[in-house]
Amino acid sequence: MWEAMQHGLTLRLIPSLFWADGMGYVGSEGACCGDGLAGKETKDMTEITCIARMAHKVGESAVWDAERGHLLWCDIMEPAIYALDIKSGERQRWGFDDPVGSFGLTVSGKLVVALGYDVHIFDRDTGELSHLARVETNPGTARLNDGKIGPDGAFWVGSMTPPDSPSVAALYRVTADGKVERKIEGLATSNGLAWSPDGRIMYHSDSRAAWVDRWDFDAATGTISNRQRFRTLSDGEGRPDGAATDSAGNYWSCGVSAGCLNCFAPNGGLLARIPVPVPRPTMPCFGGSDLKTLYFTSLSSNLSDEVKARYPLSGSVFSMPVEIAGAPVPRFAD
Repeated sequence: MWEAMQHGLTLRLIPSLFWADGMGYVGSEGACCGDGLAGKETKDMTEITCIARMAHKVGESAVWDAERGHLLWCDIMEPAIYALDIKSGERQRWGFDDPVGSFGLTVSGKLVVALGYDVHIFDRDTGELSHLARVETNPGTARLNDGKIGPDGAFWVGSMTPPDSPSVAALYRVTADGKVERKIEGLATSNGLAWSPDGRIMYHSDSRAAWVDRWDFDAATGTISNRQRFRTLSDGEGRPDGAATDSAGNYWSCGVSAGCLNCFAPNGGLLARIPVPVPRPTMPCFGGSDLKTLYFTSLSSNLSDEVKARYPLSGSVFSMPVEIAGAPVPRFAD
């Protein structure tokens, strides 16, 4: 449930489905859904601001650049990367020839970008694009998808398969020397990468299979082990798309099928389900000088004209304040 404030594109949302007692969480209409874990009732309304009114087909890969004070994101199918100067409001755009699956910041200030089946290094200041590695070679896949820099300084990026195709996608680890390691196989749509604040846990999802797993992570070697099922989600709960972690170790996941942001505790318990003003949120990230702003992207692809009319901000980019700061995301060790 949301309403637009008259003075601009700031939206206030009733904190639907926040934990209220040990029996479950209470929604804005009083409906109760049990998950067996206690939580804290949230009394304040959640304020969400549309910071970039767009009509992206598949807005994705929100990335915060603290050095420049820029929020970056992409439209996978446009394909293009955008940067918004949060203070001045100035916006930049860089177009590409292949779908932009995801990207991250490098130590040198460039971007490591997944384009099609390959990973490149892109210089925002000069426009130079340098090929780094061919990553996905399986002809049964469609392209590279979600990616993020890990605590090991490597670019972790997964692939995806076309709809109704065998699950032959994978998750890869790419280092600055162009070495590619296949880490997880048998995926449909690799997604949801994020790491615990201490770098010892890696979270990873398959948004089509609708599960989130957690792995033990060795930042010194990039080794993953001890796979555990963290959460399985229904369409109504929100299939897990892009994700981020906060400094308390909570895992924030865009529920792309349910128009919500889900916040899970490190033990997998649901802490909050926050409705958002679009039906298909895609990727969150923490930003701002104190990392207490949560940004997220959205998509408009495959929405009917009726749904687009009801949710005119679909494909836009949003921000909302949070109480717990985000966990900083490392840079690619180039």
